[in-house]
Amino acid sequence: MPLSDVAAMANDQFGVMIKAAVDVEMKIMALGGELHSDEEAMLLEEGSMQQNVWGINIYPHKAQADRVEFDSMINIRPSQDNFSRGVDNAQTRQAILDVVTALVR
Repeated sequence: MPLSDVAAMANDQFGVMIKAAVDVEMKIMALGGELHSDEEAMLLEEGSMQQNVWGINIYPHKAQADRVEFDSMINIRPSQDNFSRGVDNAQTRQAILDVVTALVR
């Protein structure tokens, strides 16, 4: 998806950012829900497993290094040793960034 399309979606929805849910195993993401849980539900309906889906915010007008914010209520997962709204595991954060980079250009 072109970055310009993501920017247009962000402008229409929250102004400067858009919410997304990323499945790090299937390497797909859903964009544009009002809540991260809306996008998570869509991915689960498509066959994603909940433990692979993480919520992020994308700021399309920022530089690529600052574009993704790891902050979502769906990320609080004590069963996966993730006790915050962020993504505590560095490998998981990198997997998320890899998916976003591959899909948003």
